[in-house]
Amino acid sequence: MAGTLQEGIRLFRLKRWDLAIAELLQVDTGRFSPEQNSELAYYLGLCYTKLERFDDALLYLEQVVTSGADPLRAFQCRMTLAYVYTVTKRSKLAEFELKHLLDNGFESAQIFTTMAYVAFMQNHFDKALEYYRKALELDPHNTTALNGVGYILVDREIDPRKGLAFCKKAVDQRPQNPAYLDSLGWAYYKNGELVEARNWLRRAFDLAPQHPEIKRHIRVIIGEVT
Repeated sequence: MAGTLQEGIRLFRLKRWDLAIAELLQVDTGRFSPEQNSELAYYLGLCYTKLERFDDALLYLEQVVTSGADPLRAFQCRMTLAYVYTVTKRSKLAEFELKHLLDNGFESAQIFTTMAYVAFMQNHFDKALEYYRKALELDPHNTTALNGVGYILVDREIDPRKGLAFCKKAVDQRPQNPAYLDSLGWAYYKNGELVEARNWLRRAFDLAPQHPEIKRHIRVIIGEVT
């Protein structure tokens, strides 16, 4: 029996990614309009992204971007493409997608934080700081940007005290985020406050014991973890 777009979307919203893909791939698109085809590709792209099947995701996300059917949906897909390219270590392609959005008048804290992360992954730390600060100009409470600025300031030893303050602000807003807890622990370490460093890094490790950066930091401060 042929699947339906509506059922695929319903399964997507229930976070049943595998079932949603199976349903969407069975949809009969013979009488679909360009807008409906774009919508189908959009949800397939997002499902594959959620499952980290990135090559499949790229195929469908690119269809949406090139279709021109829905500017807002194309924006969302370019952001997702930038994410996929970043996590698959194709930083130049991620940067291309993000700059395309900026050149076309899209400015948001999300774009700038993603550009900052791309720059960070390329070891362009000054550029990353610049983008994180632009994000904070648009959204002073953006936790991704607060954490990003704080981590760079302490890790690169640019201004460890100021970096600590930024990391504290991020944790105040998101106290269960292991990445932010890790940054705060590392910030205390870089400021010579080892008791606090151990405390916050232990919290981060308890929440995400397999995270490689957290494991690296805790080994520096505490030693081997079991």
